[in-house]
Amino acid sequence: MTDEVLKKLQVLAESAKYDVSCASSGTSRSHRVGAVGSAAGWGICHSFAEDGRCISLLKIMLTNYCKYDCAYCINRVSNDIPRATLSVRELVELTMEFYRRNYIEGLFLSSGVVRSPDYTMERLVRVAKDLREVHHFNGYIHLKSIPGASRELVNEAGRYADRLSVNIEIPNETSLKLLAPDKDFQQVFTPMRYIQQGVLQQAEERKHFRHAPRFAPAGQSTQMIIGATPDTDRDVLRLSSALYRRPTMKRVYYSGYIHVNTYDTRLPAMRQAPLVRENRLYQADWLLRFYEFKVDEIVDDAMPNLDLEIDPKLAWALRHPEYFPVDVNRADYEQLLRVPGIGVKSAKMILVSRRFAPLSSEQLKKMGVVMKKARYFITCRELPFRTIQELSPAFVRHQLTRTKKTDERQLILTFED
Repeated sequence: MTDEVLKKLQVLAESAKYDVSCASSGTSRSHRVGAVGSAAGWGICHSFAEDGRCISLLKIMLTNYCKYDCAYCINRVSNDIPRATLSVRELVELTMEFYRRNYIEGLFLSSGVVRSPDYTMERLVRVAKDLREVHHFNGYIHLKSIPGASRELVNEAGRYADRLSVNIEIPNETSLKLLAPDKDFQQVFTPMRYIQQGVLQQAEERKHFRHAPRFAPAGQSTQMIIGATPDTDRDVLRLSSALYRRPTMKRVYYSGYIHVNTYDTRLPAMRQAPLVRENRLYQADWLLRFYEFKVDEIVDDAMPNLDLEIDPKLAWALRHPEYFPVDVNRADYEQLLRVPGIGVKSAKMILVSRRFAPLSSEQLKKMGVVMKKARYFITCRELPFRTIQELSPAFVRHQLTRTKKTDERQLILTFED
């Protein structure tokens, strides 16, 4: 690696750090004789950044030059920052060199938009193509599709990449036009549709031809910036719910807004990213995807934003005490999923285990049920605690939040000692 490439790497890796939509789960590209790398199972080795974000790939931009002037982006054309561009050959060699040193097992590649969306997208595709066909790289590749790119280039990208993503960025088109006047939802949703059509067409072909080439086998993802606009959590989750109804959308990522362009008056002034809100949105997203909740059950007209003090599932349970207590020895799967402290795995274990004998609180603990929460919302063979019906939602909330604050204080004292 030359000093020039190393300097470019430092600049472009720094420019790429604000994009969080880089998980690599969802593919099964296993090792092949004569090939380099593997994306089997989880696909990569995980590490973590200083702010707690999971860094799982060589996360880099092809270039941080950009012709757009998006208010929230560090790489906007009006910013005076160090700029760099890697050639296709340099980036391919860099990826292979990092892999051989066992630093990475995959690549997450994005880029600023230079000249035109098609020009930029064509260079991204060339990187993936060279890795696959010239170097026989069999590891994970995640390509960021450029909004406005042509169908032909998106289709070609899908043949080489495991996952494709197009970032929505802002959950409301009016707000997007205000902060990113060069973009609109049409530019974003069109390549999303191309990816979806490519995946579905390939799935149909594989029904008839076993060795038909795969198209983006890990599907697609997107990202929304949270806190840069006055959009509510309800607005965000409604858009996420609509996206998840598309058969190829695997993940929606939420990135807490970071105030990098302090001079732009269109942006809210804040000292740090709203990480608690970001975390609550991920929890609500989990409820939509795995716990059979609807958006209007999590947030509604009366409460359009998530409660930052407690998780969304507990907040729903406290608003609906009439659903509880739930008898774990009789309740169906959907009812068990509604209980705070009971997850998908523990709900399935309860259904299997209670066939043999009624369950007790000790058995529930062994199954992974968080009894500190669940005890207020369930009944079982023996449970020496009063439920939410015997107490009150306000009292239960006080008890649970007090316990959480006490645990946090004890953790701080432990570290201080």
